[in-house]
Amino acid sequence: MNLADILRTAFDHDASDIHLVAGHPPMMRVHTVMTPMDYPILTPEACESALEEMISPQQKQLFDQHQDLDFSYEVKDLGRYRVNAHLQRGTIGMALRAIKTKVPPLADLNLPEVISRLTYLPRGLVLVTGDTGSGKSTTLAAMIQAMNERYRKHIITLEDPVEYAFLSNKCLIEQRELGHDMPSFASGLKHALRQDPDIVLVGEMRDLDTTALAISAAETGHLVLSTLHTVNAAQTVERIVDMYPAGQQNQIRSMLANTLQAVVSQTLFSRIDAPGMVPAIEVMLCTPAVRNIIRESRTFEIPNVIDTNRQLGMISLDNAISELYFNGMISREDAVAQAAFPDKLERQLAA
Repeated sequence: MNLADILRTAFDHDASDIHLVAGHPPMMRVHTVMTPMDYPILTPEACESALEEMISPQQKQLFDQHQDLDFSYEVKDLGRYRVNAHLQRGTIGMALRAIKTKVPPLADLNLPEVISRLTYLPRGLVLVTGDTGSGKSTTLAAMIQAMNERYRKHIITLEDPVEYAFLSNKCLIEQRELGHDMPSFASGLKHALRQDPDIVLVGEMRDLDTTALAISAAETGHLVLSTLHTVNAAQTVERIVDMYPAGQQNQIRSMLANTLQAVVSQTLFSRIDAPGMVPAIEVMLCTPAVRNIIRESRTFEIPNVIDTNRQLGMISLDNAISELYFNGMISREDAVAQAAFPDKLERQLAA
């Protein structure tokens, strides 16, 4: 198996992911669809050889010890990949996520105009949420690049792994990778706050320590950008609060109400009008009404507040989906399947 040829084929087809599993031909995901590649079925030896080609002896020791390994891999003229190697049925399997090297401008991402306005915030917490592969990293990278072209500030990113490689323009940008430059997000964030940053990007608020430090950083005057695997604004608020012990939840609601600036929730759709994908974006901005809702544990009211404040730039997921459908960009079946309230949206689309 020639790994470079497989990655080149995937690149030529604009694949987002490549899967190498013994007993199957190499597979690639193109616009959400898994497709076999025109290569022979992989043997266990071929998969092991491909892994050894990508990792160092030290990483091989870690893989042998834990039977799972996350790392990044770069191929000249093709780009970078976020890789997970694992065992399945006693043989090595790998999933490679292609990382686009050029940061796209915000204007090219089919995002609401309000996302650009968030890059002017001086402080606070901005969360971009969604399922794996929903484009969170791309949106955040475009926001960082917009600030890089406008401000003279210090930006620190904490990532797993580093995806888009930024070139410092007007800003000084430092990028730290989990496992190589820091042992954990919490450790990296704790020390980043002593490195005179203005803006901090945390790859994921995946545990209580990281979440608490991110909120504290936003409280102390930094602009903090991060992600969560949640599908809407209300779920995002509840997920953060639920990370804390019951006795601390009222306090964290108050802190979150004071620091949260916006929640942007993304869902990707296959386009029917052109090749590629398009996001449906829910946006919640933290107005005084939203802050009171968070503080008083009335998150069930968030969808209604979003629906009644469209003039401010807020939009619900289902309204964003319906706009894509009426603009001829996505199918009715996909629209209803990914809606927050499918029955309600189906009636809306039929009207």
